[in-house]
Amino acid sequence: MPFCTRRIITGEMSAPATRYHVPVTKLPVARSPADYLSSTSVRHFISNTHRPTSIVSRSTKKRFYVIEAAKSTAVFRRGGCDSGGNRKWRCAVGDQVVEINDSRKSSNRTAEVAVAATATVVLGVGNRVLYKLALVPLKNYPFFLAQLATFGYVLVYVSILYVRYHTGKVTDEMLSLPKLPYVAVGLLEALAAASGMAAGAILSGATIPILSQSFLVWQLLLSFIFLGRRYRINQLFGCFLVSVGVIVTVASGSSAGSLMEDGVFWSLLMIVSFLLQAADTVLKEIIFLDAAQRLKGGSVDLFVVNSYGSAYQAVFICLLLPFLSKLWGVPFTQLPNYLRDGAACFLNIGTLSSGCAGAPLLPLLFIIVNMGFNISLLHLLKISSAVVSCLASTVSVPISVFLFTLPLPYLGVASSLPPGFISGAIILVLGMLVYTWRPSSRLNNQEVDCHC
Repeated sequence: MPFCTRRIITGEMSAPATRYHVPVTKLPVARSPADYLSSTSVRHFISNTHRPTSIVSRSTKKRFYVIEAAKSTAVFRRGGCDSGGNRKWRCAVGDQVVEINDSRKSSNRTAEVAVAATATVVLGVGNRVLYKLALVPLKNYPFFLAQLATFGYVLVYVSILYVRYHTGKVTDEMLSLPKLPYVAVGLLEALAAASGMAAGAILSGATIPILSQSFLVWQLLLSFIFLGRRYRINQLFGCFLVSVGVIVTVASGSSAGSLMEDGVFWSLLMIVSFLLQAADTVLKEIIFLDAAQRLKGGSVDLFVVNSYGSAYQAVFICLLLPFLSKLWGVPFTQLPNYLRDGAACFLNIGTLSSGCAGAPLLPLLFIIVNMGFNISLLHLLKISSAVVSCLASTVSVPISVFLFTLPLPYLGVASSLPPGFISGAIILVLGMLVYTWRPSSRLNNQEVDCHC
């Protein structure tokens, strides 16, 4: 879907419109619209067009343009897109139509997305490796580690939100946004965790990576339905290749049972879990888009979304504790004793610390990196899309598989490289290249004029 602009016409156009093409590099950089309206470079451009009563201004921070004519002012903002490329903006005011070629912003945004995606992949790899290491000292208390992460994130996110609010980075307008979407985010994440735990306790290790590729399919489908995204053939084919590459890389060396041996019901339940996760990410993207409209071109802070989402997730996790503890083999009546023993092992103190070598360092490293991964993933989603964030997370899977073949501390004998690792990795990289490829056409030099 191309960049979506809004044409606003004020006054009557009794004569054919006069068009002015304004390179974005000719427009000044300032911190507020008032700075643009008083800019000498803008007035110089207007004087050259013999329209001294008209002013064109641009805000790079808030992403809006202001065009002011004799007795009327028009403002239009950029909407989302998924196809990228250079675009031209158009706004008509009175008898003028001004077009702004915004190629520099497009290249800067592409670089920003690339850096964010790389950081997400690196943190995703660290997240997977450190989770495995964190379970070495807490091998008997995986449910404790899960709950420590869930409730610990709430404390950390809210603390960061408090600091950012008092430093002015979070405003009252951001905190006054509707809370119902955050409740839905918390519910989706809690249900996804519950269904994933239930199915993961039954399914084999080779089945889960295969079923996890349904997450990307759900992302494409939900973004098509709720966000109106349209994907090119090469993007869809690229996503398909990425999924195939992950399946070949991870599942090729396993001798575990097939999907039918694991049971159709549990396989379907795992697919539903990934559906809930995909719905969660798409909902977060909707929250960012809705916040941009409510904040008049502004952007809601990441920690507002993280704090409220994690808080509501913790509430629903508490309601599901009897069910979740049973899935982990811990009777609900024994849960207090289990959590106490888990805390003793985590702190590496008491009589239970004999088998907890590596704690608390390894679990803390996992929690810190996992938190950074979640923040990076949400930032990537905010500046790109749910599908791009999903692809970045997916790429970390085969890299993690390769790292587990190295002699890592605490893990003992390294695992062998799956037979299909090289071919699967090649397919995955090819899929990423196909997804990011843009066919050369005249579209990059043509004006895109969408009506929202």
